[in-house]
Amino acid sequence: MIRKLAITVWFCALTGLLSGNCAFASTATEAEELKLLREQNELLRSQVQKQGSQLDTLAKKVQQLETTEAERAVAAGENPPPAASGYDLGNIHFSGEGGVAFFHTGTEGFAPHSEFRVDEARLFVEAPIWESVYFYGGLDIAVREAPGLETKLGELYLDFEDVSQLWGKTGQANLRVGRMFCPFGEEYLTRYAMENPLISHSLADFWGIDPGVELYGKLGKFSYVVAVQNGGVNGQQDFDGDKAVMGRVSFDPNKHWHFSVSGMRTGDLNAQKDFLSAIWFGNGFFRSIGSAGTTKFHAEAVEGDIAARWDTGHVSVNGGYVHYADNDPTRDNARDIYYYAIEAQQKLPHKFYVASRFSQILAPNGYPLVGFGNFDDAFFGTQATSLWRFTIGGGYRFSDRLLVKLEYSLERGDEVGGGHRQRQDFIGTEAAFKF
Repeated sequence: MIRKLAITVWFCALTGLLSGNCAFASTATEAEELKLLREQNELLRSQVQKQGSQLDTLAKKVQQLETTEAERAVAAGENPPPAASGYDLGNIHFSGEGGVAFFHTGTEGFAPHSEFRVDEARLFVEAPIWESVYFYGGLDIAVREAPGLETKLGELYLDFEDVSQLWGKTGQANLRVGRMFCPFGEEYLTRYAMENPLISHSLADFWGIDPGVELYGKLGKFSYVVAVQNGGVNGQQDFDGDKAVMGRVSFDPNKHWHFSVSGMRTGDLNAQKDFLSAIWFGNGFFRSIGSAGTTKFHAEAVEGDIAARWDTGHVSVNGGYVHYADNDPTRDNARDIYYYAIEAQQKLPHKFYVASRFSQILAPNGYPLVGFGNFDDAFFGTQATSLWRFTIGGGYRFSDRLLVKLEYSLERGDEVGGGHRQRQDFIGTEAAFKF
């Protein structure tokens, strides 16, 4: 009996020991699995953090590339490319922009009867041709300066990018051949309705499109653009072998400051066949003011630009000098003309902004200056000796594709003989868009 009891006790003890060992083994296994799971989670979290850092770096590189492309466009004498706008059809990219507006001026202005108008309408197409050769073309369906809605060719050129790769460098030299903007001054770079913070432009408002050849590039903090073009207003034919030459050198020490110097000559223009220069000035053109015996006329100009920029606005100043001359056999028609402009823009909360500009042209001996005036009267009538314009306005940006703005401008001037320009004030509102 005692023996049976001892065996029973021994058996129970052995069973309990085995049971405890099994429980201990199970606990140890679970602890090992939990430790492994924690290590895997830590590794996964480290990988996610590393991927997030890589994505941030990639996003910064993309942003830098977009900034470089915009700077390249400015150096090339064109408007910076819009972000994520337009539509693709295979390798062909289509885009467009424009503005619909309401304008009113005083009785001697260009819109004395309060008019609704399509202020701008443009279509653009871009396509790769071969390796680093690209095509760019634009159609101007409506522009403010034209009296009607006649579709005309805008820019159209072949762009040979990175020609400097021939000597192992990137971005130092690029070549354009075709019909391009005249690269003088800087206002034309922000002249379209979506880029211009105001509706009007400065009084000088240098811009033009002309066939020719253009070289542009960037060297460190310097960028340059130089062009040789026909010089006359005729878009297809040149009536004098003396070509227009113009260009600009810019310096950007940092993202807040920008400096540039521009120079240009129209070359000799045929007074009977060219009639007008390709470049726009004073809301008109350079034209001959000589007598019927005048066969050639020309103009030269220099300009300096300075801009201070911050995250929510900018202040820019430009000023320049123009010399006009012709070969009139009856009298000396040489003219010295001076001009300048000051512009400021400040963003406000909730996508609003305000902007203002003051500009003036001084032509002591007189020159055809149109401004807001009636074109026929101001361009072919009495010449002006001075003209100034003060503009204040603002707008609301719904997005980078839609902008609504309002402007009021005062314009005053003096004429040869003592007359005055004083009924040309302007008020307008515009909805600008792009796609």
